[in-house]
Amino acid sequence: MTNRGIVAAGAALVGGVPVAAWGLMGQQNYDGLPASELDYAFQPWDIGDGVAAVAGGLALVLAVAGAAVLVRASLRGAMDQRWWGVVGPLVALGLMAGVGWRILTAGGIGANIGAGLLIIFGTPVAAGLLLWSLAWSFWLVTQRHGHEGGGLGGGEMGGFASRRV
Repeated sequence: MTNRGIVAAGAALVGGVPVAAWGLMGQQNYDGLPASELDYAFQPWDIGDGVAAVAGGLALVLAVAGAAVLVRASLRGAMDQRWWGVVGPLVALGLMAGVGWRILTAGGIGANIGAGLLIIFGTPVAAGLLLWSLAWSFWLVTQRHGHEGGGLGGGEMGGFASRRV
C-alpha cells in the first residue's frame, strides 16, 4: 500500500467520524413544541433530518472503509503502528465534535445546560486531544526510523542512557 493510500484512508476515517456521528444522531430538540418556539444556544443548520441521516450513513461507510484499510496496512507492516497514537485521538475528537454539535444546537425550553457543560468540560478535552495528536505526529515525523542509532535512543544523550532504551 502506498503512503498516499494510507493517508487517504486516515483522512476518510478521521473526516467521516464527525459527519457520521452528527448525521446519525439527528436533531435533539425538546419534544412537544414546534422548533420555532424553542430556545437554542446555537442555531442548527437548515438541513433536513433525512439528508443528515443519508450523509451520516455515507460517512459511516467511508469511516469504516478507512479504518479497515488502516488496520490491514498496520497488520501487514505497511503502516507504522505508532501512528495509531495520532489517529485514535483524532477519531475521538471527531466523535466529540459530531455529538457536541448536536448538543450545542439542541432546542429546549430555557437554558441549554448540556451546551454549557460541553463548553466548560469538552473544550479542554478537545484541546488536549488535538495537542496530543499534533505533538505525537510531530515527534513521529522528526524521529529517525528504527533503532539505527538515530532519534532519541539514549546514545546521543552523552551516555546518559544506554542505546537499548
